[in-house]
Amino acid sequence: MPSDIGLIGLAVMGQNLALNIADHGFAISVYNRTTAKTDEFVAKHPNTPGGLFGFAELKDFVGSLKRPRKIIILVQAGKATDAVIDSLVPLLAKNDIIIDGGNALWKDTIRREADLKAKGLRFIGSGVSGGEEGARFGPALMPGGDKAAYKELEKIWNAVAAKVDRKTGKPLLGATPGKPVKGGVPCATYIGENGAGHYVKMVHNGIEYGDMQMICEAYALLKGVLGLKPEEMGKIFSDWNKGVLDSFLIEITADILKQKDPVTKKPFVDIVLDTAGQKGTGKWTSVNALDMGVPAPTIAESVFARCLSAVKEERVAASKILKGPKAKKYTGNKKALVDAIRDALYCSKICSYAQGFQLMREAQKEYGWKLNFGQIAQIWRGGCIIRAAFLQKITEAYKLNPKLANLLLDPYFNKTVQKAQANWRKVVALAVESGICVPTFSSALAYYDGYRAERLPANLLQAQRDYFGAHTYERVDQKRGKFYHIDWPVPSRPQLDA
Repeated sequence: MPSDIGLIGLAVMGQNLALNIADHGFAISVYNRTTAKTDEFVAKHPNTPGGLFGFAELKDFVGSLKRPRKIIILVQAGKATDAVIDSLVPLLAKNDIIIDGGNALWKDTIRREADLKAKGLRFIGSGVSGGEEGARFGPALMPGGDKAAYKELEKIWNAVAAKVDRKTGKPLLGATPGKPVKGGVPCATYIGENGAGHYVKMVHNGIEYGDMQMICEAYALLKGVLGLKPEEMGKIFSDWNKGVLDSFLIEITADILKQKDPVTKKPFVDIVLDTAGQKGTGKWTSVNALDMGVPAPTIAESVFARCLSAVKEERVAASKILKGPKAKKYTGNKKALVDAIRDALYCSKICSYAQGFQLMREAQKEYGWKLNFGQIAQIWRGGCIIRAAFLQKITEAYKLNPKLANLLLDPYFNKTVQKAQANWRKVVALAVESGICVPTFSSALAYYDGYRAERLPANLLQAQRDYFGAHTYERVDQKRGKFYHIDWPVPSRPQLDA
């Protein structure tokens, strides 16, 4: 019997997604450029519920699929993806569907969709979030492209996606090989045309960068100001995970801080080098925000924080030359400060997500998409790296007001920040006084103060631009859209020697 779907690319993500699909009763054909890897993978999993079939030749792989053929590509983004698509096109028939499940740049997805459409083929660019574990037992899926094509894929995508409880929105866990989770709401939904799915996945990753950096700043404050040991901090993060900060990243942070190094028996986190890597999607989000003129400073600062961490040798040398404030023992109420750091983390998180959703709102205007922000928040509740109880509140915010301009204007988030902002400001001030670097905490606070300001000092800035470059200005006593210019005097310049 022909397979329901095919998959190309048997690295870790590809193998795990293939097994997930097979566990849900779908027959899947697999192909990898290295035949030995295909053979080894299929031999290792002989009794999957749906059936797993490997092929050494691409032509045979394509021929093994039901029509219209559905083929997932999970290879390195960029040239490798284009190469696989080019090799498939001559073997496909009208209305066959190619699904790119990698971290593709949304502009590449728009280009590929248009190129394949001209050839009578259909293309879906689908964000897949959740890492190896998510791919195996339920990722969050963000498909974009031809809507009719997605209807052909929807049954499979809904089946393999993570599931959340219908009432609480909490992830349904407990899947094991061959026994997937049943019931619940799937964390998959059609996002929009052409590159919309990959764009939303990119913003998801930018938000993820912010979440991770904020947690690191909370850790730095607990360590630097209160002098807490990793195990003590692990207990604090476990407590935080029982409240409004309940999330996958807070949960794993607690586990990491409690972990001992197998070699030295010291706290594991203390033996990890402080240089962070990145794959580029956070940078894409920040660059796109700049291109579209959307303020996303907290996401950008999280990217810059990784860049700063990478210059380790320079920082070590600078630490011997550049001096900051002398360390002081904290004499205040320690529990109150722990609570204040939690509040600062939560408020900063709200601002970071507000920036991400504002960016998506602007992108839909730019590209003609119709994004459902409540549904986007809903599918992020399970499977993906940023899954959190907090996302249920975003879903509710957009259900209450689908045209919400900014999350900060939602009654719940407004009330939350009003209640916690005194602690937030206290923590940022304390970090500055202590010489502890908190770029996301402080940039999120600056964003909040800037967004709530009826009048910013940009009036002076625009006057400067008119002075030196005749860039014109608008007036407060005239309608928006009318521009003016003053013939400024030539600035005095020092006399040059003859």
